[in-house]
Amino acid sequence: MKDFSREEIDFVLDTAEKLEPAARGLEKSRLLDGKLVALLFFEPSTRTRLSFETAVNRLGGKTINLGSVEASSVMKGENLADTIRVVSGYADVIVMRHPKDGAGRMASEFSSVPIINGGDGSVHHPTQTILDLYTIRRESHLEGLKIAMAGDLKYGRTVHSLCQALALYGADMTFVSPPELRMPPEIVRELKRQKIRVKETDSFEGIIGDVEVLYMTRVQRERFPDPEEYLKVADSLRIDAKLLKAAKPELKVLHPLPRVNEIEHDVDSTPHACYFEQAFYGVPTRMALLALVAGVIK
Repeated sequence: MKDFSREEIDFVLDTAEKLEPAARGLEKSRLLDGKLVALLFFEPSTRTRLSFETAVNRLGGKTINLGSVEASSVMKGENLADTIRVVSGYADVIVMRHPKDGAGRMASEFSSVPIINGGDGSVHHPTQTILDLYTIRRESHLEGLKIAMAGDLKYGRTVHSLCQALALYGADMTFVSPPELRMPPEIVRELKRQKIRVKETDSFEGIIGDVEVLYMTRVQRERFPDPEEYLKVADSLRIDAKLLKAAKPELKVLHPLPRVNEIEHDVDSTPHACYFEQAFYGVPTRMALLALVAGVIK
């Protein structure tokens, strides 16, 4: 997200808003007619992969798909650089998710077509951040937002990217996590350097009635090298409808999904639940990014 200025983010969000009727199937778009988008997902995904595929289809384009890693030449030892060189000869845009930190930027050095980073390692997930910003703008407001981010803040790439972007809008941030999963100190230092108000705590007590957005994350089993360490913190933070009785009426609860048990199902029927709308907003925002990198909108 550090590649984006506030003006560029606003331009992407404005473009997404114009494309939202097409994302809902209310209008037809042929912006990507004749364009081919390659989906290279080296890591499991549901929402990111399907929303990109939906976005391409809603824009009248077509996709090619790596499929399972086990069925690809990666299993024969092919390196990422060679895979990218080959696939960039097939497609007009590549969307890639990879478990290694920095894989997206590295892939861009070997590609002859634009690369969209669909998440790499535990560090970056910029398109998730764009859809999160769009969700917040549509359902609440961005300027001077009071937001709490809760759960796995150490390994959660979504919150790492999101807090960098929200700093451009002067957000007031509270980080809620067990000590083992705190936001990386270098990110906290950078936010404070930008004069962002940051508070760190290990519980919702005293903060739930003050925030306008609560961004929950799951504790990610796959990021823990030691299963015992995962079990220590797996159930450390949960919210339910009872807890949210102390919240502001306008509070929106977001979650990048999938959830495990950090949001009880009784929250779904409250006016605070916004995570399923958030998942939909991935379609217009990714439509905007695809159209912009393909050069069909300027």
